[in-house]
Amino acid sequence: ATARFGPPAVAGRWYRLSPREPNATVRTAAIADVLLERHGVVTRGAVVAEGISGGFTPVYRVLAAMEERGVARRGYFIEGLGAAQFAMSGAVDRLRAPGGTGRRDGTALVLAATDPANPFGGALPWPGRAVDAGDGLPAGGPAHRAGRKAGALVVLIDGSLVLYVERGGRSVLSYTADPATLAAAADALAVAVRAGALGSLSVERADGESIHASPLHDALRVAGFRPTPRGLRLRG
Repeated sequence: ATARFGPPAVAGRWYRLSPREPNATVRTAAIADVLLERHGVVTRGAVVAEGISGGFTPVYRVLAAMEERGVARRGYFIEGLGAAQFAMSGAVDRLRAPGGTGRRDGTALVLAATDPANPFGGALPWPGRAVDAGDGLPAGGPAHRAGRKAGALVVLIDGSLVLYVERGGRSVLSYTADPATLAAAADALAVAVRAGALGSLSVERADGESIHASPLHDALRVAGFRPTPRGLRLRG
């Protein structure tokens, strides 16, 4: 016997329909809105970093249409990022506000390398490294290369990249030799670990050499990292 579910009035053969695909233009317009809110200024690099299906071209068409309607603005807002830059009026006003782009207050951020708030590897190229990798290759050579990789972290000070922590935390790349800036970045990492945002962090190598021989060693020690046979560790 076959069990019957539902009232007799719904008897018969039924078919489940496939989910309705939204219009491609409507879908791309929604993506463009999200990009404008997320990035402030949308560039080709930002779209590529997001891995948007179809690439920059369909998004560009929608952004150009939004400009014609007065919803978005196009301009050369940030030097070096190309001519195809789009932003909302509020973002442009903030960029042009007195002191809006030149303020330096030492703000430190620890972000996932894949976080949209990290512009490097997306809207901006990864900067050159400040020190030699210790492997006979130029700084930033193929042995140690930053990337928007799952599990990796970046430490930004006033928007500038200071540290790149590779996945697993055992290897770190530095982008400055300034002791005060390294100390601020090390403090930011320590705060993130103690706050529970990160698990315990065990650093063994920095810029291709043992952490014990790196200028970053002292900054991490002052921040609270403790020595281990292989490196420095901080538990949450």
